[in-house]
Amino acid sequence: MDTSKIKAKEVETVYGLKIGDANAPVKVIEFINVSCPFCKKWHDDSKELLAKYVEEGKVQRIIKHYNKETPHLRKGNVVHRYLDYSTPEVALKEIDYFYEKQGEWGNLNSMDEIAAYVEEKRGLTIQPNEKEIASIIEEAVRANVELVPSVFIGDEVFDEHITVDELQILIENELNSANK
Repeated sequence: MDTSKIKAKEVETVYGLKIGDANAPVKVIEFINVSCPFCKKWHDDSKELLAKYVEEGKVQRIIKHYNKETPHLRKGNVVHRYLDYSTPEVALKEIDYFYEKQGEWGNLNSMDEIAAYVEEKRGLTIQPNEKEIASIIEEAVRANVELVPSVFIGDEVFDEHITVDELQILIENELNSANK
């Protein structure tokens, strides 16, 4: 991923699903879309390591559901409307489910079918998170974030190609910097 045009300084911690202690020294900021297979790879590969650091109070995850107008990503936009930002841990479990079943709901033909799937399979209702979603889109545009996943730790920007070992090194380096 070419990160040369991304303005990491424009990425904020204000909007998004916040998982973990707000005072954690390391923030992992993730621009994702639940219908993106590359976001699923990032999620699946990183979730155990990130959960460990979150549990230890060392990392706070800020997951930003980035609504995109690319045809296959618009399906994720439907799901994003149902995620409750006021209960981030519950929303994270829903994200796990939607990634796990991505091949099922992602193959539905219409946005109405996807909405019905979310409502019937998960019992979810549309959430009042339009301001949150609009603010994430504005932030992504301002920071030149075009692709998902785009993940930030400090000034580092990366995608799903990062290995778990590389991710751990980045987090540890950021922790060491925070402790100086």
